[in-house]
Amino acid sequence: MNVDALHYRTGEPVRIHVEGSVIAAVERLDRQQGLIDEEIELPVVAPGLVDLQINGYGGSDFNHPALTAQEVKDAIRAVWREGVTTCYPTVITGAPYTILGAMRAIARACEEDSAAAATIGGIHLEGPFLSPEDGPRGAHSLEHIRPPDTALFDQWQAASGGRISIVTLSPEWEGSAEFIRHCVRQGVTVSIGHTSASTAQISGAVSAGARLSTHLGNGAHAMLPRHPNYLWAQLAEEELWCTLIADGFHLPDEVLKVAMKVKGNRALLISDAVALGGLPPGSYDTPVGGRVVLTPEGRLHLAGQPGLLAGSAQMLLRHIARLAAAGLAGLPDAWDMASVHPAGFMALPAAAGLTAGAPADLALIRRGGADGAALTLAALCKAGDWVYRRG
Repeated sequence: MNVDALHYRTGEPVRIHVEGSVIAAVERLDRQQGLIDEEIELPVVAPGLVDLQINGYGGSDFNHPALTAQEVKDAIRAVWREGVTTCYPTVITGAPYTILGAMRAIARACEEDSAAAATIGGIHLEGPFLSPEDGPRGAHSLEHIRPPDTALFDQWQAASGGRISIVTLSPEWEGSAEFIRHCVRQGVTVSIGHTSASTAQISGAVSAGARLSTHLGNGAHAMLPRHPNYLWAQLAEEELWCTLIADGFHLPDEVLKVAMKVKGNRALLISDAVALGGLPPGSYDTPVGGRVVLTPEGRLHLAGQPGLLAGSAQMLLRHIARLAAAGLAGLPDAWDMASVHPAGFMALPAAAGLTAGAPADLALIRRGGADGAALTLAALCKAGDWVYRRG
């Protein structure tokens, strides 16, 4: 199979030769040689998106108490429509048996469905080992917040079939360092998030093996000491990468700009999307957050409290376009923040991007809008198979 398109970084026409599930070669094309039809408007080709944190999509909620394997399979097919070729279903704070059920459902989906197994890079466990304080805790249920517990984690890991790849915790708890080392020994990435930890506790977590900050700047107190505080501490830790929510609602541009300048290629985009992503605007009842409102602009807030966000309803295409439109990053760099860079962080083969030998995970996109920053997915190829084409 050959794919002719404009390379997302250079803008030059290329022909991508796909053999089986991998890219065999990438050939630069010259229109003057007659290798491509002058009348055809080529789409842009880019690596598939890698979402390290997604709570659900298209009505399927990875945190529903009665989550089924079929709902997981449905969600995976839904995220293909958004250019995502690898994702990490995120299971948040809940009763131990609810988390156990979610782990089993995701594992069953992977065992029964090769498409789910290929698209799910791992599971992101966000909680319940988070700060109990209002503000940092965010929408996570105080009832189920608890100190790090290796035995409980191991039970969930066994139920997932070893698929838990990322754990978000707050290192303010006694025993956090040993828990972090326990996870790292299993090859699990530990991320700091929803925290009110001190600078010393954050430094101790990094020394123990923590490598990431979860949605830096969100899940925090409304008011903080000017210094020290846990945001400065995480920005200053050079070993910490960070994930950012750039949907235009969660963080102001100046915060995104500073985090991106400090972290460079270690700043990654996540959607942190909830199940209402992809659904029409309106009011909805949710297991986490209760009654919420999804506005026509795509902002999700608590009913009756427009100032309080109830999660993200926007997928990575929106975040990439938002960064480009705001002038915070060029489109190629913004795309890499949601594709090859998170893939590299998780040591995935997709980190190779559009090169020979890389997985044939290809997104064909069209650019629009006055500034060319608006993005529409035209088609998606996962491991050499076309899994989505826009009608």
